[in-house]
Amino acid sequence: MARPTPAERFEQNVDRGGPIPLVRGVHGRCWIWTGATNERGYGTFWVNGHTVKAHRYAVELADGEPVPTALDVDHRCRNRACVRRSHLRAVTHRENILASSNHVARRAAVRACPVGHAYDEANTYRAPNGTRKCRTCRREQSRARRAAAREQQLATITPLTIPTPERQAA
Repeated sequence: MARPTPAERFEQNVDRGGPIPLVRGVHGRCWIWTGATNERGYGTFWVNGHTVKAHRYAVELADGEPVPTALDVDHRCRNRACVRRSHLRAVTHRENILASSNHVARRAAVRACPVGHAYDEANTYRAPNGTRKCRTCRREQSRARRAAAREQQLATITPLTIPTPERQAA
């Protein structure tokens, strides 16, 4: 009896009756990986002496060539166990992160500061912790702080009174 090929072994772990994705533009049912999964819910598959992610192997199997190591495989259907080729696409890590619905993607989608100033090249700087900051808002806050400090300094000065002969007599 001949040993099954990796493609045949892969196919044995695919359930083609998965859920219908609710994502616009993603058609057809998900093909759910029923084999081993890692702690994050991604399918894993043993091939050529090492473990690979099942969705990455599905793309390589369908396309006939390996996915470049610089690219991630994004689940357009948002289902980590899906291995259907039409639901997967090879993208950069940044594109993969921004396509998700996590806090990083939500923050990156913001195009203006809370006041409404645009986050563009001229008006944006990166704080030491990596967050975006609005130059216009920072300039206005700095001016307000300096004005308040000046006002405070002037308020604490008591005017000098020059003694006059009438005041000395009293």
